Amino acid sequence: MTAGAFVIWGLVPLFWVLLREVPAMQIMAHRMLWGGVLVIGWLCLRGGLRWFTTVIARPRLALMLAGSALLIAANWSLYIWAVVSGHVVEASLGYFINPLVNVLIGVLVLGERLDRAQWGAVAIAACGVLWLAVRLGTPPWIALGLAGSFALYGLLRKLADVEAVQGMGVESVYLFLPSIALLMWGETHGSGGFFGAWPLRIDLLLVTGGALTALPLIGFAYGVRRIPLAVVGLLQYIAPSLQLACGVFAFGEPFGQVRAIGFGLIWIALAVFAVDGWRRGRLARMARRAAT
Repeated sequence: MTAGAFVIWGLVPLFWVLLREVPAMQIMAHRMLWGGVLVIGWLCLRGGLRWFTTVIARPRLALMLAGSALLIAANWSLYIWAVVSGHVVEASLGYFINPLVNVLIGVLVLGERLDRAQWGAVAIAACGVLWLAVRLGTPPWIALGLAGSFALYGLLRKLADVEAVQGMGVESVYLFLPSIALLMWGETHGSGGFFGAWPLRIDLLLVTGGALTALPLIGFAYGVRRIPLAVVGLLQYIAPSLQLACGVFAFGEPFGQVRAIGFGLIWIALAVFAVDGWRRGRLARMARRAAT
């Protein structure tokens, strides 16, 4: 399930590009609406409204999930805009550097400590981002925005004491009315809204986009419980690798020497980070065996 979710996320640019004629915010509104319908409907079929009432009864948790809903909506909006605007390669960079941004947030917010290898990985990745900013003339804002928004989303979901899919359902409730409002605004301003403004093919694709939002998240939430986190850490690179391949080979986006060096530094940082994580996990397992 987990590997399948990452494969879907990696190949999804091939789907979103089919909707290039639709404004990015309209795509986003349909994504929130139909993804929410699927998640909320599935949770209600499983256990009525208890999943929602138990969260709303805890104001702090409800507020945290409202914040996470805003962050994931911002992340989705930026990603869709990047894909339909021809920036798939830079979007993939965002998800390559996301694990390292998670590490920095752990240090700055949660008070976690890094060893030398982890600090070295962060420094190498920072050099890669700085290289891209200097040589391309501007920082990779799309990549940084995607990595930052998703890392902050992960932080809130880590702190929120709620089951993964239930939390996603509450987020969907928060995003439901804004998605309806966006579609109504598009309907009244001639930029497309609900159905009828686009050909039937586009309408069906917009609904399918909701399924492509909800189903991988549900599969990931359940699959991640059944495999070690170290394996999840390696599997997460499937998605940006496939996104990069889509950008370069399917959409013909440039990937010259400057980007190759910048990406190369970030890949080296990720390799250092992954090897260090594997080493520390192995030492922890050896310590547990010795204790027993």
